[in-house]
Amino acid sequence: MSGTTVTREVTSTARMVAATGRAPFSQSRAARELSLKRCEFDLAVHLGHIRTRAAEERIGRQVDRSEVERLRGEEGFPEALRKRVATVGTREGSAIMEVTAARFTRLARLGLLIPVAFHLNRYRAVVWRYLADELCEFAADAKNAPLLGRPLPDGLRGQLDTGLDLRPRNWRGRHLGFLLGQAGDPWERAGALASLLDPVQISEIVTDPYERSHMSRFRPPPPAHGAPGSPAAHLTERITTAQDPDEIGLLRADLERTVREARMQRERAAPRPVSRNPDPHPHHDDPHRHPDTRRHRDAHQSADAHRRSARHRCPPAPEHCERHRPGEISRPARGLLGRFFRRAT
Repeated sequence: MSGTTVTREVTSTARMVAATGRAPFSQSRAARELSLKRCEFDLAVHLGHIRTRAAEERIGRQVDRSEVERLRGEEGFPEALRKRVATVGTREGSAIMEVTAARFTRLARLGLLIPVAFHLNRYRAVVWRYLADELCEFAADAKNAPLLGRPLPDGLRGQLDTGLDLRPRNWRGRHLGFLLGQAGDPWERAGALASLLDPVQISEIVTDPYERSHMSRFRPPPPAHGAPGSPAAHLTERITTAQDPDEIGLLRADLERTVREARMQRERAAPRPVSRNPDPHPHHDDPHRHPDTRRHRDAHQSADAHRRSARHRCPPAPEHCERHRPGEISRPARGLLGRFFRRAT
């Protein structure tokens, strides 16, 4: 039987499907299977409640069917899972902690309450979201009772008077922890660190354009709020980019160290373009390869050197010597020799 046989490489997912008949879920499909909104699903992944793995060709992440079945088999599903990822704003959070909204905001600005998410309302005001379980734990801790029912100490009030607001920085730190938890190799960790730095800072640390391009593949996109270039997008960029000098210094040091680790992995090196005009004589420096060609080249070089030295040894013709041009009749010589030659003629 004649013909052409086409073979294809079987990927790990295809092998798993062939063996078990159970392909993994995409993140959107897994969220529907778990009765979660997409924002709730993403938060559950960040908090470690849902295990994911890298998809084929490192594009996105997937959820195994066994993981979905494990969560669906837990007691109180899906309400128990939703409760673990429930978030509240300032008004709901202050009600949980039984304090005023102003006291709740002060505690958050001091960094005592760490936001887990944010969004912009229609007035482009930042709305911070907090985990309800964490607020309940904070209020139940007896050590925090003076912060809830008594006036704040003078030192804390002085920090608030200077305009201190640690909510953006605390969110960035928590978000970076989420990203690093999902990173599998140094390039992915470098992309996570670079997502919180300004492009100018990144270009100063990673000067190789091919490495920057490769690292950008693993750089997670920032939260999308508003059209590109809009005031909402600029505000979101400011929140998601490191602002404090000490924070920038720490991120730069971590990024530089991580890129060095990535360069040591030669099998995962940044790809570079292949030259379209390779050297026609790639082994011209090897004296043991093609001896005939080497002797032929050496003979040509010796002949060229001989001709150059011969040109230097020959003196130039004097300027007063007259030379006959083609087609020009020579003039008869003058003096005694001239008369002798004319008589002989």
